[in-house]
Amino acid sequence: MYKRLLPLAFVFIFVSAPASAADADDPQATWNLTDLYPSVEAWKTARDEVMADFDKIDGMRGSLGKSADSLYNTYRFVSDTYRKAGRVYVYASLKADEDLRDSETQERRQLADIMFARYGEVTAWMQPELIEVGREVIESYIKEDERLAPFAFQLDNGLRNAPHTLSPETEQTLSYFSQTFGAPNDTYTLLANSDIPWPTITLSTGEEVVVDSQGYGRARGSANRDDRKLAFDTFWSKWAEYRSSVGMVMNSHLQTQVALAKARNYDSVLHRELFQDNLPPSVYRTLVAEVNKALPTLHRYFRLRARMLGIEQMHYYDIYPPLVSLDRKFDLETSKEITLEAMSVLGDDWVSMQKEAMEDRWMHVYPQRGKRAGAYMSGFAYDVHPYLLLNHNDNYASLSTFAHEWGHAMHTLYAKQAQPFETAGYATFIAEIPSTSLELILRDYMATNAESIDEKLFYLGHGLESMRGTFFRQTMFAEFELALYEAAERGDALSGDRITEMYGEILRRYHGHDEGIVIIDDLYTNEWMFVPHFYYNMYVFQYATSQTAGTALYEKIVKDGALGVENYKNLLRAGGSDYPYKLLVNAGVDLAQPEPYRAAVDKMNAIMDEMERLLDERDLQARR
Repeated sequence: MYKRLLPLAFVFIFVSAPASAADADDPQATWNLTDLYPSVEAWKTARDEVMADFDKIDGMRGSLGKSADSLYNTYRFVSDTYRKAGRVYVYASLKADEDLRDSETQERRQLADIMFARYGEVTAWMQPELIEVGREVIESYIKEDERLAPFAFQLDNGLRNAPHTLSPETEQTLSYFSQTFGAPNDTYTLLANSDIPWPTITLSTGEEVVVDSQGYGRARGSANRDDRKLAFDTFWSKWAEYRSSVGMVMNSHLQTQVALAKARNYDSVLHRELFQDNLPPSVYRTLVAEVNKALPTLHRYFRLRARMLGIEQMHYYDIYPPLVSLDRKFDLETSKEITLEAMSVLGDDWVSMQKEAMEDRWMHVYPQRGKRAGAYMSGFAYDVHPYLLLNHNDNYASLSTFAHEWGHAMHTLYAKQAQPFETAGYATFIAEIPSTSLELILRDYMATNAESIDEKLFYLGHGLESMRGTFFRQTMFAEFELALYEAAERGDALSGDRITEMYGEILRRYHGHDEGIVIIDDLYTNEWMFVPHFYYNMYVFQYATSQTAGTALYEKIVKDGALGVENYKNLLRAGGSDYPYKLLVNAGVDLAQPEPYRAAVDKMNAIMDEMERLLDERDLQARR
């Protein structure tokens, strides 16, 4: 349950100038955490109350099999405690992400982590005891007492995990190490976001840029090829200095996960991760197989990109500049307005709810020194509302990310409307579907309303880049991550140099390096060190599957109108009330089959067909 409901973090890099200091200081552009607690002292009191409840949970051992009433009382108390703990966690986590340099807020985040480690300790007995009571008795209790209905799915899932549940003593022992198991990720996060001394470069314009994650994100999208190469060379050279250390951190994470999977009788880490959400292994395998078959389409995109940028030979640093420049600003208010207009296809109730939510202070909008990079939505505080961290730069990429994160927030709101706390938290496999589908709706809206060929080419090009970055790139990451775990499971040595070599082979294959499509310099094979998702355990493939599913569901909306919209909303309303694969199949999308992936590739080729037609039209107009 802890994994399913913790705040979801979806990281992106933006590619334009940061917002002004005046914008960043606007109170309306920062979230209001007093909705959670009026003060730090109130947060401390709430945490103390949760910690006191943990002692009561520890005293409930032996209660699950006594009666239906006893089973209900235990699960109700544990769920209510977990619900309060989620609110405590959200406050500490959001406050810490405002400034990663603030040791006081980082310590409160650690206290929240310690709280959940304690939760794991005091509830470690529940799963073995549930399994000992047995399915027959538990199902009879559910039939006997309707109050157990909110827990029915959770109980079924717990019983399903019987082959991988250990003795009460072993479960208790493992629970003591839960915080330690996350140490590699914590170490990496501080290193990447706080401790590396990033260098400064001078661009051709004379502007000086600190090449940290945000500065790199801006400079790599420069229209000046020398500037973006300088950004690439500087950024990856700095990362290369830490290759041995980051390799050690990564290897410790891999070894920890392999050991945990083995301890719980899983065949592999992949088996464990798919089993947790009851996903067929064919989902992962089919995705990777279909994406590899579609690499010629990716290479077609790179050739189109070279044509539009006027480059004879593509290099890796040529991937990020926009294909067409767009002199248009998307500040916060403009982003709100456009997003609401685009989402009108989802109905009045959607637009009304999103508009009301956007007028409240749920967002931390602009970049600032020390703030966590990227963007995410945190929806764990069930009794309050979602919160959104952005790093809005007033460009179209920021508008797209704005729509993406609000897709997550709206998913959370629809799930809360229809589901109790116990089944409102949705699995990652479902989580990225509304976010990616809202990006697609936005792109189609912008392309339809473009006022020139160049503007339309810009939005269509952004759609292609989304497919490259999500469908292809995230699958490439998934293939690399699986290779890492399989190497660790074989007992191979994994130094930073070896990991870089493995990543370089896959990176070059995807980009057609040997065929001369995109040249990947050795230095850029250090890129794996920059990706935090490799510490999330086989997480990244779900970006690609979600974009595929989001594309399929949006096509149903376009084709079926109101029926397609209702089908889409029903998926969101379902929250985590059933296994995610089943929920998606019920919505008409089966990601264990190749057809949805092939349809997504067909859409990408159709976009390129249209762009090539528009380019020919523009060239013809220029010759007249």
